[in-house]
Amino acid sequence: MEGREAIVNVRLRLAGRRHSIEAEVDWRGGTVTLDRRTSRIDEWEWDAPEVGAVYGVALNDRREWEAMAEAMTAPPYRKPPEGPVLYMKPANTINAHRRPVVLPSGVNRLRTAPAIGLVIGRTAARVRPEGALDVVFGYTIVNDLSIPHEQLYRPAVKEQARDGFTPIGPWVVPKEETVPLSSLAARVYVNGRLVQCVDLRRFRRPPEQWLADVTEFMTLEQGDVLFFSWPADAPLVSAGDVVRIEMDGIGALENPIVAEEGGEGE
Repeated sequence: MEGREAIVNVRLRLAGRRHSIEAEVDWRGGTVTLDRRTSRIDEWEWDAPEVGAVYGVALNDRREWEAMAEAMTAPPYRKPPEGPVLYMKPANTINAHRRPVVLPSGVNRLRTAPAIGLVIGRTAARVRPEGALDVVFGYTIVNDLSIPHEQLYRPAVKEQARDGFTPIGPWVVPKEETVPLSSLAARVYVNGRLVQCVDLRRFRRPPEQWLADVTEFMTLEQGDVLFFSWPADAPLVSAGDVVRIEMDGIGALENPIVAEEGGEGE
C-alpha cells in the first residue's frame, strides 16, 4: 500500500520510558517523528506497547480448521468446538520490535505465525458484533511464536508460553488512523524472503464476531489484546533467522532468532 497509509499517528513505548507516547511514523520510509524531531526507526530501542492481558483465538484460520477436521471428530474430542478456543500469552512472553527471540535449548525450530491484535480501548462486556469495534482502540502486530505442537483444545503452555515468545508492536495504530479491519493483510519475510502472504478472508469468522463471543462470558479491560493468527502455513525458523511481519496501514515488526546461550539444538 503506497502513500499516506504508510504514515500514521501511533502510540508507542521506548525502552527506558515508563509510559506510552504519541508519534508519527513513516514505517516504509523508516522514520519516526517525536517532539518535532524526525529520526530513523532503528536509532531507537523499542519496548512493547503498554498492554494488559493478551489472548489468542485458536482455530480461526480456515486452513488450520480444515487440516484438523478429522482429528476434531475423533476421540477424545468427538466433535469440533462450538465456542471460542482461547489461549493466553502471559507477561513473560511479551517481547518488542527488534529484540531477540531465544530458541530454547534442545529445540531446533519455532513456528512464527503472524497475527493481528485488537487493542481494547474501554471495558468490554457482552458487546454486540455490529458494535464490537466501538470498544477497540486500535490495532497492532503480534508474532505468535511457539514450539511446533499438535494440541487442539488443551493449552500448550510449554510450547507457547516461553520467555519472549510474543513480540508485539512496534506500536498501536488507532483504528481511525488506518484502513478498515477487513482490509488488513500480513506478509511474513524470513531473512528478506517473502514466505507467507495472508488476509482476513482466511478467517472462519470475523474478529468482530469473536469479540462478541468472548465478551459474552469474560470482560476485557482497557489495554487487553485479543489477537487472531494464521498458523496453517506459518513458516518455521531457526537460530540465525530474522523474521519480519508487515501489515499495510500498521507497520512492520521484526525480530532475530538467537540460540540460547550455551544451548544446542536437537
